[in-house]
Amino acid sequence: MTRFMNNFTPEDMIRFLYNEMDAEEKNALQRALEADWALREKFEVLKEAIKSLDTLSFSPRPQAIFSIMQYAEAAKVDQH
Repeated sequence: MTRFMNNFTPEDMIRFLYNEMDAEEKNALQRALEADWALREKFEVLKEAIKSLDTLSFSPRPQAIFSIMQYAEAAKVDQH
């Protein structure tokens, strides 16, 4: 599945970054990145975005935890 340089999508580049491409696709994208500075710029933006995702941490709001605990307690009472 060889692609022309300008046919790589952001999804293709993300697949590349997550090592989800076969060897032929990977080689084609690498060649395109070497030859097309605009594609390389887009790739670098995606790469930085993915790096920043790795540093984020998520935690639920205390109200969400409280609601879940209340629901679990009510379900436990209903079973008896």
